[in-house]
Amino acid sequence: MKVGIKGAGVAGLALAHELISRGVQVELLEKNGDLSASASWLAGGMLAPWCERESAEEDVLRLGQTSIGWWSKVLPGQIRHKGTLVVAAPRDAGELNRFASRTSGFTWLDSDALGALEPDLAGRFAKGLHFAGEAHLDPRQALTALLAKVSASGAEASFKTEHFASATDLVADCTGMAAPDPHLRPVRGEMLLLHAPDVSLSRPVRFLHPRIPVYVVPRDNGVFMVGATMIESGDREAVSVRSTMELLNAAYGLHPGFAEAKIIETGAGLRPAYPDNLPRVTLSGNTLSLNGFYRHGFLLAPHFAMEAADRIVQHLQEKSLEANH
Repeated sequence: MKVGIKGAGVAGLALAHELISRGVQVELLEKNGDLSASASWLAGGMLAPWCERESAEEDVLRLGQTSIGWWSKVLPGQIRHKGTLVVAAPRDAGELNRFASRTSGFTWLDSDALGALEPDLAGRFAKGLHFAGEAHLDPRQALTALLAKVSASGAEASFKTEHFASATDLVADCTGMAAPDPHLRPVRGEMLLLHAPDVSLSRPVRFLHPRIPVYVVPRDNGVFMVGATMIESGDREAVSVRSTMELLNAAYGLHPGFAEAKIIETGAGLRPAYPDNLPRVTLSGNTLSLNGFYRHGFLLAPHFAMEAADRIVQHLQEKSLEANH
């Protein structure tokens, strides 16, 4: 059995891993070049199901919890189990209370306890929320490591081409907004990468604001990802001045050390979303679609990749039985 997977973002790579673990031959196709062509390359990499429940369905919390264990098992050493901090400026204290009322799995922290977790934030906020069960990863390191793992397990990866090297029994479309699905809508997300050696944070921090809440995610070597806007737009152009200013102002509001940071990258990508903002696995003939991850790619890809792999194996086995009768 051979399955061709279109799209080497987090969904395509997770599906490749699950199929290989079930004994299925896999070929990955990424016609746009390399891993950086996917929207996954610009992701925050937060495995934060409890925080996401603030604005998402219960399924995101329920299904997302399994992803932390999946990533820890598949890519040991890539996951940082530090939890998530949520804070707000004193004038926006109501936002923190509202966030708490819509979520679970957190502990209230006073200023001293918050400073004990993140010394750089000591004395800056009167209180905060700590979601201890959450984790994060560097999406670029994780995608690269996952591609290396599936390749070492026998998957063939073809870049800058539109055709599979040999015949496939089924094609899985994991191409996001490039997929021919009229039910998908684009949601634009913008992000910044900052080098801020004067700032030290060990876990993602969500900084609440009534108009543009942002998150700051630590990477290695003093680099931080700041994001991300959610704009109902299909615009693929560069990050706007307005968004850049809002993200930078929020970062500075979190920690004044960001004033001296260097902007090393800006990025904008289109997240594929269905009307309910939940992913879908759809099988039609010999084509499976795995799409619609919205802002939950790394959080929900493991669960839906496992579901898709099970459906593919069952489908191929049924076809094989029919052919032998």
